[in-house]
Amino acid sequence: QVTLVESGGGLVQAGDSLRLSCAASEVSLDYYAIGWFRQAPGKEREGVSCISSAHGGPVYADSVMGRFTISRDNAKNTVFLQMSSLNPEDTGVYYCAAARPSVRTCALTLPRYDIWGQGTQVTVSS
Repeated sequence: QVTLVESGGGLVQAGDSLRLSCAASEVSLDYYAIGWFRQAPGKEREGVSCISSAHGGPVYADSVMGRFTISRDNAKNTVFLQMSSLNPEDTGVYYCAAARPSVRTCALTLPRYDIWGQGTQVTVSS
């Protein structure tokens, strides 16, 4: 069973940057498509970015394109989400999620993912 642990959230000002981490200890994340999602108060959870386990480039939501970067560090068994030029609309709980190994291509759709972390809070003040 894969357990995902997010970290790196916090309270920042508009224009600042944060780097979120999604780590696992039991298995190698190399074999999993990983997605980052967020949920703002009173809103549905939405996809932010994802990275496939196979070939293919990362995927970004239009709202974060050019500001967020997803990457893997296989040596650390961690997937990062580098967030820059943050604005108050980026506020929410950020979750990472893993698809089952047979699903090698990522997408920003919740049903694709079976395993979810507990989330990390990101708050951006204006």
